[in-house]
Amino acid sequence: MTAVSHDPTPVVPHGAAGQRFDSVEPGTGQVLASFDVHIASDVAAAVERARTAAGWWAGLGVAGRRTRLDSWRVQLVRRTDELAALIARENGKPVDDAVVEVTIAIAHLAWASRNAGRVLRRRRVNPGLLAVNHSASVEYLPYGVVGVIGPWNYPVHTPMGSISYALAAGNAVVFKPSEYTPAVGRWLVESFASVVPEQPVFGLVTGFGETGAALCRAGVDKLAFTGSAATGRTVMATCAETLTPCVIECGGKDALIVAADADLERAAEQAVWGSMFNAGQTCAGVERVYVEAPVYDEFIARVTEVAAGIRTGTSGAAHYGAITMPGQLDVISGHVRQAIEHGGRAVVGGPESVRGPYVEPVVLVDVPADSPAVTEETFGPVMVIGKVADLDEAVEAANSGGYGLGASVFSRRHGRALAGRLKAGMVSINSVLTYASVPGLPWGGSGESGFGRIHGPDGLREFARSRAVTAQLFDIPLKIATFARPDSSIGQLRQLARLRWGRR
Repeated sequence: MTAVSHDPTPVVPHGAAGQRFDSVEPGTGQVLASFDVHIASDVAAAVERARTAAGWWAGLGVAGRRTRLDSWRVQLVRRTDELAALIARENGKPVDDAVVEVTIAIAHLAWASRNAGRVLRRRRVNPGLLAVNHSASVEYLPYGVVGVIGPWNYPVHTPMGSISYALAAGNAVVFKPSEYTPAVGRWLVESFASVVPEQPVFGLVTGFGETGAALCRAGVDKLAFTGSAATGRTVMATCAETLTPCVIECGGKDALIVAADADLERAAEQAVWGSMFNAGQTCAGVERVYVEAPVYDEFIARVTEVAAGIRTGTSGAAHYGAITMPGQLDVISGHVRQAIEHGGRAVVGGPESVRGPYVEPVVLVDVPADSPAVTEETFGPVMVIGKVADLDEAVEAANSGGYGLGASVFSRRHGRALAGRLKAGMVSINSVLTYASVPGLPWGGSGESGFGRIHGPDGLREFARSRAVTAQLFDIPLKIATFARPDSSIGQLRQLARLRWGRR
């Protein structure tokens, strides 16, 4: 999950050997740890180490890799509380939310490890009429070294969506975590090394934008990026220098549709949770809600009641924590302020809700469609609710804009039909974000939300290159692919085409 305004690789001045940076706890401002700013030569060395390890890792075969990945999974389960506590300190989310994040990441690791052999095994293909005397098959091979640039908002779940599947597919990985959560990244790498000590199969580089750019240029065989569309374009351009393929997962401005026949109590509860959990710092979180007119007022009343009870802070009673990146407070404040200046109303909270490093829940109504709160990713606990005359208008509004990541639909009778009309890459019916917890489903979007897929069979194949193989089994009289073909061959070919494909 990702953000538009929070890039895991912001542009900074050129680094120099020996520079370090601090990871700061967002809720307290205390320094958690210091890390190296890895420069281009450091990154190149990490990739070179990974390349040697990649051959060893691929040589283990599916069974050997599964044994080691399963050992890592068991360790993550046993140490979940330790990792969750670190996430809570470095990212600012409540420990319970961090436990949920780690658990979902473990589920994906387990799925990738268990299913890699089945999904990526060699499969036979019908050779067709023109190659009837050949066998045909497709095999899937690891790329070699995969670079992963991860975000801070879900510092385990999101990068592990690439890391787990890349490792299961037989690749080595070099990971650059966000500069806001490098300690979590280091923990993941060290925990893997404790169960796979033989080779640096899973390596770490830390730093800012220059480090990310160096990873793109360091000779990785594929790059998986999570961040903003703007930075995604920069990553693509950098990867294009060496024709390095990439997976780009960017932000969203996800919509939720509430039909007149919806369970309004559940829709309201899920809308508030989808919008506010993790302090709204979720790429596929609910930012826009479109409600059919007959139930609009009742839905607003229910949302207002639920949202008014949501609390932020550091206490155990808090539902979500601090805004991780200080600069995002200005974006959230600006969106709320401009929405109200343009004629919108705050039925919960308002501009005064932004009190860094925390933001109290904000629910806006009557916001013009061209307001930044509707068109741009807010990435905070802010929900914009709009009234629509019917479901056609709801679909049109939900599909507006350049993003195409996730969406939600609440309806007793029309959920499946509405889901089929949305341009989102993922849709939940009568819930929000459920697709993220299903390991067998692909994750990804289109347009400003990026391209490529992680998770599920599509995610495994994303980190494997396909190779087509044919093998001649016997000779046949019809000889086409030779300079020695007889004059009659083309006539025979034409007759064969008419018989096989010339009729409806």
